[in-house]
Amino acid sequence: MTPPDHYAVFGHPIAHSQSPRIHTLFAAATKQAMTYEAEDVPPEDFEEAVGRFIASGGRGLNLTVPLKELAFRMAHSVSPEAARSKAVNTFLVSPDGHIHGDNTDGRGLVRDLTLNLGIPMRGQRILILGAGGATRGILEPLLKLGPAAVTLTNRTAEKALQLVLEFEDLGPLKAVPMEALQDPPYDIILNATAASLSGDLPPLPEHILADGGTCYDLAYGKEPTPFVEWGLQHGAAISSDGIGMLVEQAAEAFFLWRGIRPETAPVIETLQRAR
Repeated sequence: MTPPDHYAVFGHPIAHSQSPRIHTLFAAATKQAMTYEAEDVPPEDFEEAVGRFIASGGRGLNLTVPLKELAFRMAHSVSPEAARSKAVNTFLVSPDGHIHGDNTDGRGLVRDLTLNLGIPMRGQRILILGAGGATRGILEPLLKLGPAAVTLTNRTAEKALQLVLEFEDLGPLKAVPMEALQDPPYDIILNATAASLSGDLPPLPEHILADGGTCYDLAYGKEPTPFVEWGLQHGAAISSDGIGMLVEQAAEAFFLWRGIRPETAPVIETLQRAR
């Protein structure tokens, strides 16, 4: 009997990850013979851990905070999305050990915002908190949807400015220091920082969200994140965490690995019910 193919997610921290459950549900629904585990891998151990995983016969990896930019540098080839973002969240490992990197974050976010939550992007004023690998992965697909403006803000202003230089050819993009956020209210605020993983909240002015606007935290947890709570307290019509994005980007990775696109709605519903 042929053993199941092996997949995993690497990150640091990783105990909160729902990826093993998601891919187990996908595999059951599509009748795929595969296993999937989560492994805590700090950045300094990343290359050794990937080498060990491939040597053991591993077929694919998901990469999360803080490994996406390291993964980009380690991949032997990358998709156009990964090349543009310089961040990788998915490895496809060939039998000869070739590592192909992709970034499914942006596609997952866009599908969750537009299809699952029904939020229009065209003509919207969007504020993105953070300028790390998560933001790199979502900028291109967001800008392609035709927003009126996208503003980046980050504790280290230079990182946000660098992203503007790299992506401003795709649409109206600018950077504003976090302490200088005084623009007119934003229709959509996306939290792409790691603050929620430690229970923190980026500093935000009181009236930065437009009436009936949307707050979306790319992170997720068993309880509403501090940013989701902030959105609810500040009049957001929709204030959501990233569980839908997680499932949608996982489906993109699953398709890359297995050639089958799983249904996402039942898995999102299962995870929401389990909270």
